[in-house]
Amino acid sequence: MMETPRTTYVRRPRSGWLDLALDELWAYRDLLFTLMWRNLTVRYKQSVIGIAWAVLKPVIQMLVFSVVFGRLANLPSDGVPYPIFLFAGLLPWTYFTTTVTSATGSLLAGSTMISKVYFPRMILPFSYLLTGLIDLALSMAVLFGMMVWYRADMVFGLPILLFPVFLLPAIVFAGGCGLWLSAMAVRYRDIHHLVPYLLQLGLFVTPVVYAVTLLPDNYQWILQLNPMTGVVEGFRWSLLGKHVTGWGWMSLGFGIALLVLLTGMIFFRRVERTVADVI
Repeated sequence: MMETPRTTYVRRPRSGWLDLALDELWAYRDLLFTLMWRNLTVRYKQSVIGIAWAVLKPVIQMLVFSVVFGRLANLPSDGVPYPIFLFAGLLPWTYFTTTVTSATGSLLAGSTMISKVYFPRMILPFSYLLTGLIDLALSMAVLFGMMVWYRADMVFGLPILLFPVFLLPAIVFAGGCGLWLSAMAVRYRDIHHLVPYLLQLGLFVTPVVYAVTLLPDNYQWILQLNPMTGVVEGFRWSLLGKHVTGWGWMSLGFGIALLVLLTGMIFFRRVERTVADVI
């Protein structure tokens, strides 16, 4: 009796640098959300206070920076209690740094999964974009509690409705940086260790602990080239009603963030074909 020949399916990478395979990302969206929850579980596993660390980390930073920059340096805060002014800027920055740091090592951390099963590798760094949003939502509750404690004026109406719009550039920019860095970290492992130090330096070229207006007018444009400048200012405008230096500059920052994401996706697609071999 003759055996029925087995059918072998071979899935080959799609060719073309400009083929971003967005349809594959959509087809594997369930895996994206599964990895998001896995990231949360792994991050806070065997921790005494668990996911409370998502709130505690920015709160500790806020307390330290409030003493250093608020009390000792006495930086102006546009008429808002400095801890609230600081925390409103620290939240999007913490989202960005945490997401980029985690995404940088995502391919290395998922090496076992990559070597055993096919899925769009881009899902690994993108999953941390969603994980960071959960941390951000928890920290936002602390900010609203602080505003009640300090009896700060809350902004209602159009500004608060536009809050998600200002969050979008942070997601786009973090996604682009995560793609670039995760792809490079596969071949150059030192990048994973270098990124946290670069992000610490980035804090001082982003108006988190100070207002943009603290700089002379002829130097403010340098900060505006940083997409996170518009995000931080947008957060403060939508939540605290503070002045925004320029909507045109914010649009430019968003454009830069989109460019970083697009080029990051193209570069990642070029590298992902050899990821399993290099890892």
